[in-house]
Amino acid sequence: MSISADLLSILACPSADHAPLRLETSGGGAEQLVCTFCLSRFPVSDGIAVLLADEAVPGPNGLGNAAGTSAAAGGPATAEGADAG
Repeated sequence: MSISADLLSILACPSADHAPLRLETSGGGAEQLVCTFCLSRFPVSDGIAVLLADEAVPGPNGLGNAAGTSAAAGGPATAEGADAG
């Protein structure tokens, strides 16, 4: 069961930024909502969005922190990052 486009248009990340969410499907077919700001991922269970911080997989810089910037000074400016070496 998928989330309707109407519902998706009003859902937002539960962090302070309240950014819009996009629906993604994993390779196994499981749906999840991804914050367009922090890239945190929220599960969808039986067509119901679980927008709880405790159930989220935080983005690269944590829930509510912009994914496009690094938390460390001089770090990469994109979500893809740089070499770990």
